[in-house]
Amino acid sequence: MEQKENRAVLRGTVAGDAVLSHQVHGIDFYRFPLAVPRLSGREDVLNILCPGPLSALPPAGEYVEITGQVRSFNNRSGVGSRLVITVLARSVAPGIGEPCNQVFLQGTLCKPPVLRQTPLGRDICDLLLAVNRRYRRADYLPCISWGALALRCGQMTTGDPLCLEGRLQSRLYRKTIGDTVQERTAFEISVTCLTPPAEEEPAGA
Repeated sequence: MEQKENRAVLRGTVAGDAVLSHQVHGIDFYRFPLAVPRLSGREDVLNILCPGPLSALPPAGEYVEITGQVRSFNNRSGVGSRLVITVLARSVAPGIGEPCNQVFLQGTLCKPPVLRQTPLGRDICDLLLAVNRRYRRADYLPCISWGALALRCGQMTTGDPLCLEGRLQSRLYRKTIGDTVQERTAFEISVTCLTPPAEEEPAGA
């Protein structure tokens, strides 16, 4: 059954070989990077999780379409970002058409929005959205909105429901640890529009 509250559609180029990530209930899950270009010419390099076998996964350089769900987990190793964002692939197929990066989320704000301005005076709002999974689990997904959307989101409060459409983007930043500066990658959903909540299916449907 498709989870209406969390859906991602990506179309891009596999940017590296798949490596073993972890094992769940005897199933091997592999991780590989997917490069999806933006209209600006830059590209987002996104982490894809996919069940094996390894021989069935697309090789580096292949253009593919991936549908799945955005997932988060806390990295407790102390290396890299604390919150790790991936896309759990439900299907992987040959890519046809232009590059695509679409995310549809329905969840609840779990922290107060942070409304601020860029040095050039543009409004920007940081959000943390909790999206329910099955078995009473949830993914905690950082989102960012701009301009008029940022002002709307900035008026919301913790516990408010939020439905949105956006793109999953990667962003490089530098973190100073002691005397060293590390370059890290942050992942967030850039909100393009707010959408009405999905309608519940009638019982027995």
